[in-house]
Amino acid sequence: MEYLRKALEQLDPKLVKRSKLVEVEGTFLLDNTAANLELLRNFKAQPDDLLICTYPKAGTTWMQEIVDMVQHGGDKQKCARAPIYKRIPFIDLFPMKPISSGLEMAEEMPSPRTLKSHLPVQLLPPSFWEQNCKVIYVARNVKDTIVSYFHFHRMNQGLPDPGNWDQFLKSFLTGKIAWGSWFEHVQGWWEAKDRHPILYLFYEDIKEDPTREILKVAHFLNVELPDPILEEITEHTKFETMKENPMANYLTLPDFVMNQALSPFMRKGVVGNWKEHFTVAQNEKIDEISSQLLAGSGLVFRTEL
Repeated sequence: MEYLRKALEQLDPKLVKRSKLVEVEGTFLLDNTAANLELLRNFKAQPDDLLICTYPKAGTTWMQEIVDMVQHGGDKQKCARAPIYKRIPFIDLFPMKPISSGLEMAEEMPSPRTLKSHLPVQLLPPSFWEQNCKVIYVARNVKDTIVSYFHFHRMNQGLPDPGNWDQFLKSFLTGKIAWGSWFEHVQGWWEAKDRHPILYLFYEDIKEDPTREILKVAHFLNVELPDPILEEITEHTKFETMKENPMANYLTLPDFVMNQALSPFMRKGVVGNWKEHFTVAQNEKIDEISSQLLAGSGLVFRTEL
């Protein structure tokens, strides 16, 4: 925490600017990620690394906190040792200096490491496959993802300007957005699970029965959880609890980085909030595009519970 406070004090708020998008092998990435792609590709994963991967706004922080609690036997004090972004480095994020990149943070961590990425399957550093690392992937229905990602763009001052709702929706549906097409992302990881040790989970399932899904995570990580500990983890990782947890809610970052007055980082955490944003025509268009682009994939998403 002391390192972060000092680094943020050295950061000139006037220099914090919104990223541009750069197309890399058919996928749009933030310009600073694209500029460091070679570093990312050469990252040396270790066999005991665990990677949490998602498309943005699919429950990433939620799964990070769940995993950290499972790994530490439900010890809340250990999970309060640092903000989530320090505990589980985001390897494809390259912020302004003097803030360390996710790669630098990962390289300084002792094993076993838990890491985070939003990369589509084809851009993941090859060493993760070579080392047969375990991956937990979380997918969220496209409609709630769009809404959450729009509000995240509004408040995160490092992301490209989202424009208005209609403009953002168009960018999203054409894949001209950071970390690329949602449709390609969820399908790429879905197919990869047949070849690699990937636990593929759905946001809606976790929301419906968190205890059941936390148990899947524990089994995947070969961790035995007694019932009282399981209940404690379920309680600790509820949306309402995490929204108030300074080690998870990103309120440790200044508003010139994430302006939570515009939209809180932990905003709604529900299934079906899309109904408050989409017009009938927009909803029908997304249904049509989804049925075309997900046809034959075997993937089924729930847009309400």
